[in-house]
Amino acid sequence: MNAPLRFATKIAVLLRDDLPVWQRLNVTAFLVSGLGSADADLIGEPYADADDVTYLPMFRQPVLVFQGGKEVLTAAHGRALARGVHLSIFTSDLFATGNDADNRAAVRSVPTASLDLVGLGVHGPRVAVDKIVKGASMHG
Repeated sequence: MNAPLRFATKIAVLLRDDLPVWQRLNVTAFLVSGLGSADADLIGEPYADADDVTYLPMFRQPVLVFQGGKEVLTAAHGRALARGVHLSIFTSDLFATGNDADNRAAVRSVPTASLDLVGLGVHGPRVAVDKIVKGASMHG
């Protein structure tokens, strides 16, 4: 039997625990798209089925999804900034926008300490990411 592969890095998404399911899914999709653009080594090779139909590549490693309250997200955000990991954010303001320019303007208009975070995506060394998501629970 093959031993499970342990990656040197970890990808994690942290969602605020009071979001409806549709928002959790939407936020997760947005957050991981940012992480995939930050590090080309995160993305594997394209897929192909037995009929040679090709499909887009995906992450080379699992994405772990966590949840926590507003305070947990705020603390995790501070720890992520302090550790300098790749970080994507989603704020509550983005639920009211409809395009990328408005999304960026909504984030730009709020000071870091006042961001109403509903989701974070992080990629970095395993130990650093574990410390960033401390206090959160696995999404279930």
